[in-house]
Amino acid sequence: MSNLRTSRTRLVAAAAGTVLAALALTACGDGTGTQDEGAATKSPSASASTDAGTKSPKGAPGTDSTAAAPTTASSAHQAASKASTPARTSSTGSSTRSSAAASPVTCEGSNTKTVAAPLTRPVNHLLLTVTNTGSRTCFLYGYPAVRFGEAQSVPPVIEDSQPQAVVTLEPGQSGYASVNLSATDGSAAHGHTAKSLTVWFQGRSLSGSVGRSATPALPTKGVYVDDSLKVTYWQQDMDDAVSW
Repeated sequence: MSNLRTSRTRLVAAAAGTVLAALALTACGDGTGTQDEGAATKSPSASASTDAGTKSPKGAPGTDSTAAAPTTASSAHQAASKASTPARTSSTGSSTRSSAAASPVTCEGSNTKTVAAPLTRPVNHLLLTVTNTGSRTCFLYGYPAVRFGEAQSVPPVIEDSQPQAVVTLEPGQSGYASVNLSATDGSAAHGHTAKSLTVWFQGRSLSGSVGRSATPALPTKGVYVDDSLKVTYWQQDMDDAVSW
């Protein structure tokens, strides 16, 4: 019987030792001992990498890279190119203004030179030649409004001489009109010699003169005019002007 009691005592002691060892292991897992693998934390290196990843570097996708200061000569050149975009736009605006400045204008005294030359054929005729001295194309509208001497009115136009298109003068080109000075048979009244001539230019509306007038020189002895005085429309070709 004593041997049986001894064996039971040893079994109880062994069991108690096993329980204590298990408790010790459990306490070690809850405190400063081994960590629970089911809730493992990130390693220091992994944490540092993740934290750095949360801050997007300058120039990375999704950031406003144009706001970042350039760090190389190449990027500085690119930034300067972007900054110069308004200048290119301004240049384009300048080109637009230049194009507008090159559009045609009305021919008048300030951008043309007018010459008056008496003709032998047809007789009693004066040829007006207007040359574009400007840098832009100009239009010769209608017909010349001329005044000889101190005349109070301008002579009428020969309606049948009207061309099909407005006379257009490129820089250096000339347009023409002729003036019938007097009746060849002397039948018209109020004949007299005029020694000065003023030429006015019409605008697109043909309702009056525009710009500066021209004062082409006449021969020293002047020209003879009478009440039959009349003019042609401006013509692109000289032959058309003198055919009336």
